[in-house]
Amino acid sequence: MSQQEISLVLGTAGHIDHGKTTLVKALTGVDCDRLEEEKKRGITIELGFAPLVLPDDRVVSIIDVPGHERFIRQMVAGASGIDAVMLVVAADEGVMPQTREHLAILRLLGIRHGLIVVTKKDMVDEELLELALDDIRSFVQGTFLESAPIIPVSAVSGENMETLRNELRGLVDAVSPRPRKGPFFLPIDRAFPVPGFGTVITGTAYRGRIISGIEANVLPLGKDVRLRSVQVHGKTVEEAWAGQRVAVCLNGVSVDELSRGDVVCAKGVFRETKCFDVRLSVLQSASAPLLHWQRVRIHIGTADVVGRISFLEVPRLEPGGEGIAQIITEEKVVVISDQHFVLRTYSPLDTVAGGHVVFPYGKKPRGKAERLRYREMLARFMGAQKREQRLRVLVDFFGIVPLPDLVADLQEMPGDVRALSQALHERKEIVYLDGNPECLLSLEKSASLFDRLHSFLAAFHEARPYQPGCQTEEVLLLLVREIEQKNARSLLEYLAKNGHIACENGTVRLPEFRQRDDEAFGRSSSRLLALCEERGFQPPEIAEARGILGMSDKEFSGLVKDLKEQEKISIVTGGFLLSAPVEDRFLELLRDVNQDITLGTVRDLTGSSRKFILPLLEYLDSKGFTRRVGEKRILLPKAALTKKNRTE
Repeated sequence: MSQQEISLVLGTAGHIDHGKTTLVKALTGVDCDRLEEEKKRGITIELGFAPLVLPDDRVVSIIDVPGHERFIRQMVAGASGIDAVMLVVAADEGVMPQTREHLAILRLLGIRHGLIVVTKKDMVDEELLELALDDIRSFVQGTFLESAPIIPVSAVSGENMETLRNELRGLVDAVSPRPRKGPFFLPIDRAFPVPGFGTVITGTAYRGRIISGIEANVLPLGKDVRLRSVQVHGKTVEEAWAGQRVAVCLNGVSVDELSRGDVVCAKGVFRETKCFDVRLSVLQSASAPLLHWQRVRIHIGTADVVGRISFLEVPRLEPGGEGIAQIITEEKVVVISDQHFVLRTYSPLDTVAGGHVVFPYGKKPRGKAERLRYREMLARFMGAQKREQRLRVLVDFFGIVPLPDLVADLQEMPGDVRALSQALHERKEIVYLDGNPECLLSLEKSASLFDRLHSFLAAFHEARPYQPGCQTEEVLLLLVREIEQKNARSLLEYLAKNGHIACENGTVRLPEFRQRDDEAFGRSSSRLLALCEERGFQPPEIAEARGILGMSDKEFSGLVKDLKEQEKISIVTGGFLLSAPVEDRFLELLRDVNQDITLGTVRDLTGSSRKFILPLLEYLDSKGFTRRVGEKRILLPKAALTKKNRTE
């Protein structure tokens, strides 16, 4: 039977010098202590990796982690990528401090499958072995290992090693393989040069498929690279999958630029962040509560960074408590939704809490109402089991989301997000604008924007019934207060396509609007201006003129507004309509007066009455053509305005 690679990673855990590395060598034939210092000191310092061939010829990866308390960072980096664990306890020592801390870390990292290996069986008698087994059973009570098999072995003599291999086969059967769909995500745990190849990195693939020859991003470094070749357990392959230990040769980056914590990932999907939302759990064994804005060390993936906790619900979390919080890091990291992490106090270094990422790109809510709304969004996001449900939650919360931002928020391939968006749009659950770039709107935001636009156009049509519609650029100015101009144009196209508005010849109008006849407008305006000319210095009142023209209030109001905008008519005190030619003649008459300009003088010169002349003089005062001084008026320089000046 040929060997079959399985997408699954087993990890070791346990106290220093309990025989983890020796056990892995006995199972795989590989000595994971590759460093000279490790061999010299007899302790594991860095992560070790080996392929394990099961009795049925399936091959899984093993990660051997350091057991010393000084190397918890390396332990977490390795354990973050495992699917199941072998908790190793030496028969001659039993449960020790790092046994306890490692199991706590495994629980925080969401590990749910494993078994317990009692090593150094050959060094104790049956009575001491039974005491160690009782100690272990008591220790794991209430944990995910409570019902796990406990296998005493001797890696030196080989006793019970075949039993362990069979138990490992059963453990592998119980663990569901990681999904291969979606964009790939590979945290780097080692980077080194290989002569003839260049930069090589290794890591555990968390998501997706890694295909030789494709382009990728290295984040948060911000480098574009090409994957030259891919290996699994020393064998070159065309592709590797989530749940496998992978070595990749990178083109476009040097070893010196890389560090543990960097991620090789699908291009154009993931982004770095300094703030992410989490579900946080404090260990019951923690010596003190976690406080708002407490400085902590965050171990996530292969990254180890310093940051602070910002609680969204409470000012502190007591030991054993759970809550929603934000992690704000002092340097950029790359995280994925549902990824587990561990928190340690800044000083001294104690493991106190952990949890999983809810949303990878946290937004700091301002004010009590916004915090409540944000927490409700996170609760809905956590409760969403399907990708389309998560998409809907984000669009409903943000209102407007460009598709590239949604790709990053959901951490899915652009084509998949586009397809999900189109499906929700067809079901009328969101609005999908297929412009450049594509943009998604919630139904609430879309309705709000359309209501504003409808009110604006309705007012425009009422004020300018003789114009075919509002200029498109003016409408865009209204919309860009809330939506980018490129998306505003797409929104207009969408509304027009769905019959909500009509876009013609560079204008926008409501579908039901019908432009007033230009000839009718011309006839009506000519009749009104002729009436004003006929009345001269006894101008008609608005109600009188409307009755003479036989127009409704709405029609006559629109006519007067248009003539006012064209500076062909003015409304003076008392509701009189003064046409521009009559106003010009009135000014000319005042300029020709050879005596004081008084109400009586002007009344006699025009043959009009006080009823009309007083409003006309007050109108000229308001325009700055005249100024009243006692009972007289004087002409101001501005009164030199003539008909010629007006038309220019």
